[in-house]
Amino acid sequence: MKEYKKPLPVPQPWSKKFWEGAKQHKFLIQYCKDCGKKIFYPRKFCPECWSGNLDWSESKGRGKVNTFTIAMSNVEERFAEDIPYVLALVYLDEGIRMMTNIVDCKPEEVKIGMEVEVVFKDATEEFSLPAFRPVRR
Repeated sequence: MKEYKKPLPVPQPWSKKFWEGAKQHKFLIQYCKDCGKKIFYPRKFCPECWSGNLDWSESKGRGKVNTFTIAMSNVEERFAEDIPYVLALVYLDEGIRMMTNIVDCKPEEVKIGMEVEVVFKDATEEFSLPAFRPVRR
């Protein structure tokens, strides 16, 4: 495995399950067992009802690009080799949203409303990182 030089997550007790799932190429999202709210990013308490009664479910890992930008220059040095790259806000089918990279396509092919699916990059022995690519039909 090529040495990974970019920043890696620092798991917290409330996000550990997410990163364990990612390592298995599963996209997990939290949900509140009291009010049913689906939650992303991982938290200690439900942002809707403040309950700590949270659990995890596996997401389909599909959604649509809501908005995006293409980084062309002036990025932090460790990301320079990736230029140009796409940073997008994706709305997942489960009703949550997340910032992510769009991969496996040319940046000029990314469109608002484009259907995407999760894909994982094995960065290190400990971490697989989620990103999204266009849905393959």
